[in-house]
Amino acid sequence: MKATRLVDIATRSILKNKMRTLLTMLGIIIGVGAVIVMVAVGQGAKSEIQRRIDNLGTNMIVVTQAANRQGGVSMGAGTAGRLTLDDYKALKREGLLLAQVSPVEVAPSQVIGGNSNWRTLVDGVSLDYQTIRAWTLASGRFFDQSDLQANRKVAVIGKTVANNLFPGQDPVGAQIRVRNEPFQVIGVLAPKGQTAEGTDQDDLIIAPYTTVQTRLSGFNFLPQILASTDSKDDIPAAQEEIRQILRGSHKLPSYADDDFTVRNQTDLAEAAQGTTSVMTMLLAAIASISLLVGGIGIMNIMLVSVTERTREIGIRMAIGARGADVLTQFLVEAIVMSVLGGAIGVGLGFGGAAILSKATGWQTAIAPHMVLVALCFSAAVGIFFGFYPARKAAALDPIQALRYE
Repeated sequence: MKATRLVDIATRSILKNKMRTLLTMLGIIIGVGAVIVMVAVGQGAKSEIQRRIDNLGTNMIVVTQAANRQGGVSMGAGTAGRLTLDDYKALKREGLLLAQVSPVEVAPSQVIGGNSNWRTLVDGVSLDYQTIRAWTLASGRFFDQSDLQANRKVAVIGKTVANNLFPGQDPVGAQIRVRNEPFQVIGVLAPKGQTAEGTDQDDLIIAPYTTVQTRLSGFNFLPQILASTDSKDDIPAAQEEIRQILRGSHKLPSYADDDFTVRNQTDLAEAAQGTTSVMTMLLAAIASISLLVGGIGIMNIMLVSVTERTREIGIRMAIGARGADVLTQFLVEAIVMSVLGGAIGVGLGFGGAAILSKATGWQTAIAPHMVLVALCFSAAVGIFFGFYPARKAAALDPIQALRYE
């Protein structure tokens, strides 16, 4: 018998009792819908984390101070205090794989502007910082080489700082006071939002590192150096290059540990994405329990159907149908029922994901391959749980079946 004919017979058979069929498919519908929604939430979370990590910069590598030790006790990351401007200059001069390098001199400061004041971080950086962080401007300009060389007191402020000091105004050209030092605002950074850890990236002021070091911080050590490469593929080799340059700059013997730490945003992304993937799989596994319940429901109804149609099976066998034909017919009915339930579940999953996203503000994303996986899994459930009833129907004795009342 042709496949189309088998599907047509199976469809007409399961539609004879629409309410019972709907209740039978309910477990599959709920299961597939729940899996689609849970995976959509997980994929949305992964996309959001990746977006926030990409916001940090382009192929960025972060060099920080290592942990200092006193009496065998670690004082925590960033306490060694060994990064200097000489290290930055060495990386800038010797780094063959480094496209951009910038020091980061951090000076927490109380800032006064307009009729308000705001406490924020002032980052002293070089011209490469804007490219490394892939940061565009909402208005104004970034400082240039002449500003850097002349130690000019110019500043580019983040959106959060601008909103708090100059609400509803364009602050370009205005003057702010940072630790009683007057700075001219020459630009406003385009907003980036929060990092994956929840830190507000727009709550900062950027100024030439020469100005920050001489006017604000007064420190010779750098908490951080940022670098970037032209290609993601160059990042591992660039990290090793940074290690070798800094070890030489710090005159570390071969047996000594690094007194700095080199990390890249890919490591952060992989850690965050790995956690999200585990949670997505866990949620999907919990939701899949409904599919098993739905499969058991299909098996029960198919067993009832075999009992109800015992006489029909006997007649078919009496006029020449083989056991394999009967088995195929009932198996196709189970598959059609589960795939139909899966298709309805996919539709509900799309709707549920959209409603959840609108109601909670969570980002959701449904990968096209998940729809195919859901439908294939539904068919697999139909085959697995429909095989026993179909086999039972195929094993009936035609004579006994014809006598069944």
